[in-house]
Amino acid sequence: MIYLKNKHQIEKIRQSGRVAAQSLDMISQHLRPGITTGEINKLIHDFLVKNEATPATLGYKGRGNAPPYPASCCVSINDEVVHGIPGPRKIQEGDLVKIDVTAILDGYFGDTARTFMIGSVSPEAAKLCRSTEEAMYLAIRTVAEGSRLGNIGYAIQSHVEARGLSVVKAFVGHGVGLQFHEDPNINHYGQKGTGMRLKAGMVFTIEPMINSGGPDVAILNDGWTAVTVDGSLSAQFEHSIAVTPDGYDILTLSELAPEPLPF
Repeated sequence: MIYLKNKHQIEKIRQSGRVAAQSLDMISQHLRPGITTGEINKLIHDFLVKNEATPATLGYKGRGNAPPYPASCCVSINDEVVHGIPGPRKIQEGDLVKIDVTAILDGYFGDTARTFMIGSVSPEAAKLCRSTEEAMYLAIRTVAEGSRLGNIGYAIQSHVEARGLSVVKAFVGHGVGLQFHEDPNINHYGQKGTGMRLKAGMVFTIEPMINSGGPDVAILNDGWTAVTVDGSLSAQFEHSIAVTPDGYDILTLSELAPEPLPF
């Protein structure tokens, strides 16, 4: 079932999304070689709680036999695609660090993620990071009432594949707002002009995961961390988006991460 949100609900989702985005602004000031992923998690947890929000991932029960997720954010490094569990690992110069935060505020969910480049990264890593963020915004700019879901995936897939990169198909975007994960699923690949027509009031995430090598992933023994099968680098960016009568509204923008000008 797809829940169409009214203006009040969209504003409540924006408030939770703003807290999640501000937690990423905050953590960007702390990211440096030597900080552990566990320290990153604690800083984000404390920030959310200070702002009267609840971390949606903490204790979240996933599919299958995976244990409840044990942290307040996901921190995935280099070949880790998504759902990395924070712990004692230290980040290093040249790492790509993906941090995914979902905040619950007054019962509403806001979901966002960014990839951070630590210090001087390789040209390959910089290209991957830049192309992934560009692909997300190109996809966002297809969103409008009456547009089709396939246009979102096509914008991402065509942009990154033209640059020799690949789209992870094992994970998708999703409806969000009243629950952590709602309908519809948002594929990050597809054909233009296909799929469901978008309606004003829909709220969902666009969160492409893009690899510098092949698209295949595997899940580690912790039941959560997804890694590239070929060991290649992976990047991810994510926003929560509302469909409006005039186009789109990004609900997870922040002071340090405004929507860029068209590129």
